[in-house]
Amino acid sequence: MTATENFDIILRRYEEIGAQLSAGATGGGAYAPLSREFAELEPVVAAIRAWRDKEKERADLDALLAEPGLDPEMRSLAEVDRARVEADLEPMAHAIRLALLPKDAADEGNVIIEVRAGTGGDEAALFAGDLFRMYVKYAELKGWKVEVLSASEGTAGGYKEIVAEIAGRGAYARLKYESGVHRVQRVPATEAQGRIHTSAATVAVLPEAEEIDYVINDADLKIDTMRSSGAGGQHVNKTESAIRITHLPTGIVVAVQEERSQHRNRAKAMAVLRARILDGETQRASDERAQERRAQVGSGDRSQRIRTYNFPQGRVTDHRIALTLYSLDRLMEGEGLDAIIDALAADRQARLLAEQAER
Repeated sequence: MTATENFDIILRRYEEIGAQLSAGATGGGAYAPLSREFAELEPVVAAIRAWRDKEKERADLDALLAEPGLDPEMRSLAEVDRARVEADLEPMAHAIRLALLPKDAADEGNVIIEVRAGTGGDEAALFAGDLFRMYVKYAELKGWKVEVLSASEGTAGGYKEIVAEIAGRGAYARLKYESGVHRVQRVPATEAQGRIHTSAATVAVLPEAEEIDYVINDADLKIDTMRSSGAGGQHVNKTESAIRITHLPTGIVVAVQEERSQHRNRAKAMAVLRARILDGETQRASDERAQERRAQVGSGDRSQRIRTYNFPQGRVTDHRIALTLYSLDRLMEGEGLDAIIDALAADRQARLLAEQAER
């Protein structure tokens, strides 16, 4: 099937969906998925139509230039126009190829982000806290909402572990590249002799799963309630609002105590549990497809060191694409994170395009 035939199919599908939506597609939950598909096709269709208009412009200029009696001045102008149109066509075609690349179904959705201190003791916990603050500031710049689901503070500050929901359109599309081991090189505040220490924190970014994405059987759950620990005054001592849920088939355990309401804590715990189970299923499916494929989506490999933050040199290096930037201060404020994410997204697009070209 030629590219033009593929374009025709896309345009027909777009028009069919538009007609169904205009007619008021209802019943069986049809409206929502049709609306999503229509929205996804819209930029692709716009790119195809623009490319076809440009193709027609080139054909018209070719026809004009083929006329034997064409005025020399007009011919000169037409040749300039044709060169301009020809130069426009390739980037337009490239834009269509990018728009047609397979997208992660979860890209537009919210995420559960988990930041854990790794090797390095107190310094690792402090770094985990710095990373989490970086993501909070990045989310604020994007207009996303951050809600802490559970947290365990480090003895000297920072976090041994913190789990949060980041809600906003496209959150997963941007943050999914952050999964992995983050390494830091800096002089800890407690280091009297100014020696540089190396420590690490692990980040897991999970797409927030809806109930329809993964149905959990109540019989597979062991639910414990307990009194919340930490700040909270007398209320903490009087109510058992904290929730711990164990998913028996997988052994996954989730504990949440951030809210005073047991019902709210349970809802949050179930959201985290569902995301972790679905992520595990996705990882297993990916593993089964092929070792090569797993390597290509290394951002999901929890054991892979993906980035090093060198504070003495103000340098950050993303090892997946060998990208080094000397803008560590901006990065930790959330402002410089887009530069790295954009480069990672571009690398992924290039690899997907290369795969398509090989088929």
